[in-house]
Amino acid sequence: MVLAKAGNVELGDGRGLALIAGPCVIESEELCLEVGTEVKRICDSLGIPYIFKASFDKANRTSVESFRGPGLEKGLEILASVKSKLGVPVLTDIHECWQAEPVAELVDILQIPAFLCRQTDLIVAAAKTGKCVNIKKGQFLAPWDMNNSVGKARSTGNENICLTERGVSFGYNTRVVDMTSLPAMRDLGCPVIFDATHAVQRPGGLGNASGGAREYIPHLLRAAVAVGIDALFMEVHPEPAKGLCDAASMLSLADLPKVLSDAKAIENALK
Repeated sequence: MVLAKAGNVELGDGRGLALIAGPCVIESEELCLEVGTEVKRICDSLGIPYIFKASFDKANRTSVESFRGPGLEKGLEILASVKSKLGVPVLTDIHECWQAEPVAELVDILQIPAFLCRQTDLIVAAAKTGKCVNIKKGQFLAPWDMNNSVGKARSTGNENICLTERGVSFGYNTRVVDMTSLPAMRDLGCPVIFDATHAVQRPGGLGNASGGAREYIPHLLRAAVAVGIDALFMEVHPEPAKGLCDAASMLSLADLPKVLSDAKAIENALK
């Protein structure tokens, strides 16, 4: 497996479990700093490397009236503040090729959203920056099909690539996780991340917004760590029900210590 690097955090090749976490969308600088500060404190206490994540724009919201975020310019200002004040790497997603270069000037991991994981030009543009690229597996793809997405990124000479599992579509508004996808994607030679919060999402389940079943996050998370992964991805919020995006599937910040402690215990047991 090729090691992936994001700032001072290394993923894969036996480096141990890392965490990528933050609110789904940038609601405000204050919220990002509040969440990032607390998550970093929890991770430091458990010896887990931490990468902050939040989106400056959510381009694939269910409704045209849904909150999308502050946009590129303001979003990057807030991510820069988080990176500087907390001293952690940051991740955000891009949706268009032109966004790759300006985002890469600040961000440590460029994320390709699941719905865009086959978009050749977008993947190539992200990989050409030389930054770490995290490609989320589409809900419509088999894990081995991600080999083509990886190949597009590697065609630029960039080997700093991660793959994320976030569940697969199973009927209307329903998603399930096939745990065999985790070792299958690891066989592609990239660190593998498990997205425990989008895995419980129910796209469009509320009619004009996505639903979710956050009570199952700890169960899927424990299973994924037991199977073997390189990092966890979670969207967390002090008050998930009041979140402006993915309110039904974000984890409460108050529940994070127990969830991560369980993950760390499973990782240690496997060693």
